[in-house]
Amino acid sequence: MRTEARGRTFARAGRRTNVALFWLVVGAFVTGWVGFAVARPVPSWLVAALHALLGLAVVALAPWKSMIIRRSRLRVASVLLLVAVVLGLAAGFVQLFAGWSAALGISPLQVHVGASLIALPLLGWHVLRRGGRAMLAPRRSDLSRRVLLRGLGGLGAVSAGYLVLTALSRSIGGPPRTPAATGSRAVDPDAIPATIWLLDRVPELAPTHRVEVAGRSYGAAELAEDAEQVNARLDCTSGWFADATWSGRRVADLIPVADLAAARSVLVTSATGYRRRFPAAEAGSLWLAVACQGRPLTAASGAPVRLVVPGRRGFWWVKWVARVELSDQPSWAQPPFPAQ
Repeated sequence: MRTEARGRTFARAGRRTNVALFWLVVGAFVTGWVGFAVARPVPSWLVAALHALLGLAVVALAPWKSMIIRRSRLRVASVLLLVAVVLGLAAGFVQLFAGWSAALGISPLQVHVGASLIALPLLGWHVLRRGGRAMLAPRRSDLSRRVLLRGLGGLGAVSAGYLVLTALSRSIGGPPRTPAATGSRAVDPDAIPATIWLLDRVPELAPTHRVEVAGRSYGAAELAEDAEQVNARLDCTSGWFADATWSGRRVADLIPVADLAAARSVLVTSATGYRRRFPAAEAGSLWLAVACQGRPLTAASGAPVRLVVPGRRGFWWVKWVARVELSDQPSWAQPPFPAQ
């Protein structure tokens, strides 16, 4: 009888652990992608902190999950899921303590994201194999006072751990100790990394390359003649940021006011086909830049003309701009993240 009772207790604890891990991993995945989309300091910090807390909670439940694994028959997909989660967590800790770096052109944050993309379908398969909705459905015993107190205690422990790890990461040597609200680490603005979004490639553009802006054509030299300077932070989703001075022209200054007022959005397209759509009202904060830190752009950094968008993450900063068009479509009529 005692052995049977222990078995039932272990089964309940195992189910709760699996359910908690499922929602923690899903929450970490969602907050991670939301963090890429948010650039304002306060919401960025809140999302980054929540993402970190969810990740630490996964680590805290690892001992319980290891007990379940020892009593279960492992399948290949389960092992792959475990490897993906561990790899993603490890890459997150490397980003926290070592900052941005690249090995073979891959940064810790890119490994972190890649592991999460692999883990999500494996997690779905794992849940379906374990009973799907029946396993995740709440039960009355899940809301008992003891369970809630344990949950609150766990939240307090994880929060304390987050504060300790954050303080430790800022106290050790290495890259600049204070990250941006998004979690990115500072790099030298005179040596901005040449990162590429997904499958984009550096194009070979002729020196005579021109940018079409609402029916008019501009070369880099023409844009440089009346260029203004703007201080803006390029915060890349690879895990780094650079505060730099850019030289260029406002998109709003290159388009007739009446035409801009009649449009709903501004569509900026790269020579590679990469594109982002912005509200027409934000044309005054879109810059066609031809230089950075007083020097002409390099091919890898977007030469001859790239977009600079203060207050938005790096994937909005279209490189190798080919066209700027006015559109009657709303700015949200696009994927939240580029597919190119």
